[in-house]
Amino acid sequence: MIRAMRGPARPTSVRFVRLPIAALTALLNGNLAGASSAAGVPLTGYFMAPEALGLWRLRVDQIAADPPSGRWIARAAVAEPDGVVVGHAGFHGPPDAAGMVEVAYSVDPVYRRQGYARAMLRELLRRAATEPGVKTVRASISPSNAASLATIAGFGFTETGEQWDEADGRELIFELTNGNHRP
Repeated sequence: MIRAMRGPARPTSVRFVRLPIAALTALLNGNLAGASSAAGVPLTGYFMAPEALGLWRLRVDQIAADPPSGRWIARAAVAEPDGVVVGHAGFHGPPDAAGMVEVAYSVDPVYRRQGYARAMLRELLRRAATEPGVKTVRASISPSNAASLATIAGFGFTETGEQWDEADGRELIFELTNGNHRP
């Protein structure tokens, strides 16, 4: 694949568009056009990748069990000012009893290494800062995921431990007191 050379650096920004349960269900049914229609933005084939479909199944089940959690999860990330969907992001769910939310973001491979992951994280942190119930923002990252480790660098996260994830294996846990991030 040949990529065009980028011109002068410009700030990368994204806005989030909620993926309603109708969009997630359409994705699970292999209906990208229906999912795009339900979301109100043109989703890409990246949303139909096998690992994404597993995520959408998890999120559909989560929303079915707890409908208000839908406002925290499953968002398409739309690059501004271009209006192109470059990936997806959200939180794993609403704040837990201690006020912790965990960020999740993924950039379509076509758009990687252009600052979109940092833009997604920046917007997630801004969102968390507006929520009075959020005290801590968490990121759990595989120690071999250099791109995600680089993405959180500079935002003020502190490594607080590690955990074992059934799907991803060993993960390092990073936390940030809400509102204490650096853009």
